[in-house]
Amino acid sequence: QVQLVESGGGLVQAGGSLRLSCAASGSTFSCSINAIGWYRQAPGKEREWVAGGGSTNVADYVKGRVTISRDNAKNTVYLQMSRLKPEDTAVYYCNAHYILLGREYNYWGQGTQVTVSS
Repeated sequence: QVQLVESGGGLVQAGGSLRLSCAASGSTFSCSINAIGWYRQAPGKEREWVAGGGSTNVADYVKGRVTISRDNAKNTVYLQMSRLKPEDTAVYYCNAHYILLGREYNYWGQGTQVTVSS
């Protein structure tokens, strides 16, 4: 079992920055922190991948504005977002998806709200 807790969301003006954190706990030895990624879901839209989840790649629509980083010692994954736009407004979730001994695991955090005002 893996628990994921996001933090760092809030209200920010367009052009501003935020750093989101995803702290992993529980059976993290069985889940490489590198497997953790970030998703977001805007009102009325489907959840979409933002970054990470087995790589340090980021989605094209945030490329140049978003970076993902990890602190293995703290079991924490960060999402640094800059030059934020109103369309970045969404609930941001971290996700751990991995396969261990032939069994698939998929965990989500509770999400953190990011609101970008124009």
